Amino acid sequence: MFSLLGLPEEILLLIFSYLDSQALGRLGQVCRRLHHFAGKDAAWRRIARGCINSGFTQQGADTVFGISVKERVKVSQNWRKGRCSRGTLLKWKCNLMPWIQLDGERLYISQAKDIRAYQLRSDNNGLHRRPVAIFSAHQDDVCRFVLTNSHIISGGGDGKIGLHKVHSSGSLQFSAHDQDVNCIDCQGGVIVSGSRDRTAKVWSFSLGRLGQCLHTIQTEDRVWSVAISPLLSSFVTGTACCRHISPLRIWNLESGQLMTCLGTDFLRGAGVLDVFYETPFTLLSCGYDTYIRYWDLRTSTRKCVMEWEEPHDSALYCMQSDGNYMIASGSSYYGVVRLWDKRVKNCLHFYSLPSPTSSPVYSLRFSTKCLYAALASALHVLDFTSTDLQIRS
Repeated sequence: MFSLLGLPEEILLLIFSYLDSQALGRLGQVCRRLHHFAGKDAAWRRIARGCINSGFTQQGADTVFGISVKERVKVSQNWRKGRCSRGTLLKWKCNLMPWIQLDGERLYISQAKDIRAYQLRSDNNGLHRRPVAIFSAHQDDVCRFVLTNSHIISGGGDGKIGLHKVHSSGSLQFSAHDQDVNCIDCQGGVIVSGSRDRTAKVWSFSLGRLGQCLHTIQTEDRVWSVAISPLLSSFVTGTACCRHISPLRIWNLESGQLMTCLGTDFLRGAGVLDVFYETPFTLLSCGYDTYIRYWDLRTSTRKCVMEWEEPHDSALYCMQSDGNYMIASGSSYYGVVRLWDKRVKNCLHFYSLPSPTSSPVYSLRFSTKCLYAALASALHVLDFTSTDLQIRS
């Protein structure tokens, strides 16, 4: 008589990989051996790749470690259905324009002139109130910063770029622009900065040439956002769109020459506040014109391939993608965070985060478990692993 349990392990897992979550759940209740196989990552990968924020990219690469794929599929259902707990992690007295980054179990947030690193708690996704490190290199507020493996690179309102070693107190700075350094990115031994002074600059981040300016690009408009291509061949600038120039332009990283402009029908004032590459050929942008736009450079540079409109006509200050189907965006009024599925036109869910006054969501970041959003006077968390979590402010 044929026995399912008599099949080789690899054949059994192959069969399981074609089942849906309901069938896998039922099989897992039959016996211990089937329960063991029904919980393996290989059985859940196909399902997870179709879920939002499950840790898989469009190409199928798994970017999350330490959490089973089955557990991520379960949490993904909470993201899709909007089930989460809310909490306030930090408050401060004066209004700021904070920027945040996540790196494993640490959250980094700019607060005025400093960047503070906080350790996240493993029990309830809160954070330890005392920062594990404070990085200072500016005489004015930090505008934005990025993380590399060993450094934090920051741009400040003092026109300077700060370089901070993540695991030590060492910091240095150098003069970069005549006005605020609004945005910054760093990859592959180069730094790109953009400023209110209507220039973008490329800097060396290699040993022996640290801080050397390689190119100065006259953008003829204030630069609000920059992003370096994963291929390290080009970078994109998002500008204020105060003139008859496309706010999205791609430049050659080696020569500094203009390669192409994206779009043809931007309205005056439709500045791009956030932009980033998902892949070497696709990027997302958002800004004052209330749209998230998805660009595929392989198909067209004149028109985006998809777009999603903020329904309350609010500017979009920031966004993040899971590299697959989900986008989270932060709006300019009432602390509104929205979750989007690229496969549908309307947003999945929105959350209005509490604030003493109407505040933009200046920055947001999410993991497979939580979303963190920084408003003018507080840092908030939406926890999608538990619906009864309470975090005291």
